[in-house]
Amino acid sequence: MNQQNFLGLICLTLLGLGLIAPFTFLKLEQATQPVEQPVVKKTPKKVIKIAEKPLHDVNLPDFAKIRDVKEKKRRFFSFIKPAVYAENKKILASRAQVERLIEQLTLEQPFSAEDDAIVASLITKYKVSKKFSLLKQLYELQLKIDVIPPALVLVQAANESAWGTSRFARIGLNFFGVWCYSEGCGMVPGSRNTGAKHEVAAYSSLREGVGRYLHNINTHSAYKVFRLIRSQLREQDQPLAPEILATGLTAYSERGADYVLELTEMIRHNRQYFAINTK
Repeated sequence: MNQQNFLGLICLTLLGLGLIAPFTFLKLEQATQPVEQPVVKKTPKKVIKIAEKPLHDVNLPDFAKIRDVKEKKRRFFSFIKPAVYAENKKILASRAQVERLIEQLTLEQPFSAEDDAIVASLITKYKVSKKFSLLKQLYELQLKIDVIPPALVLVQAANESAWGTSRFARIGLNFFGVWCYSEGCGMVPGSRNTGAKHEVAAYSSLREGVGRYLHNINTHSAYKVFRLIRSQLREQDQPLAPEILATGLTAYSERGADYVLELTEMIRHNRQYFAINTK
């Protein structure tokens, strides 16, 4: 091959490399770019809620399914009312015993062993000091052992239990939000603060729950004003008006006066659903 031909071959080779190289480089550059992966959407896990079993055997109406407001109110008050009247009747029987003993002591008539047992049992149940004189013990019992107007009890039950639909009403027959303080005594509130020990009490019967509520109002120091108002109404031979007595329940809720106003409004709007027997 002569020199001219050789030089021509080299030129053709270089020209070929010049044309091929850019395309070769382009392919390499494309190959080095990251491959975009398809986005895989994660399916959220379904949270299966386990229904909480009632802690009682009572056939409780399903108030949440009653859509008609008037019918719901009728059913609710009819369900609660018998227990309220029954427990108030028990209280009146104990009150009659105390009034008999006061009269007996005033007339300087001696107490029997049974009378002494009655006093001992009641001062323990109603948290009256044993250091008081017998007469003072009896007057303290008279102050504490008294009824609460059904109208007030009924609207509090409706308010505290959201008309019987709350968890505490359905599971534990607790229509008044009464607390207890021993482990396992009731239901642990979902919103309970860290370190808190209280539970919402659970009862085996409606009467037990109503009775516990009445006893709480009649003994707890937070409701001393309530009992004083009631006592003054008795002394003045006035009916136990639920609207007046409601003013002594500001300590029952953190809402205080607003809570009392709500109760009085509920009493006013629902008179047609309960017979008020305040005397």
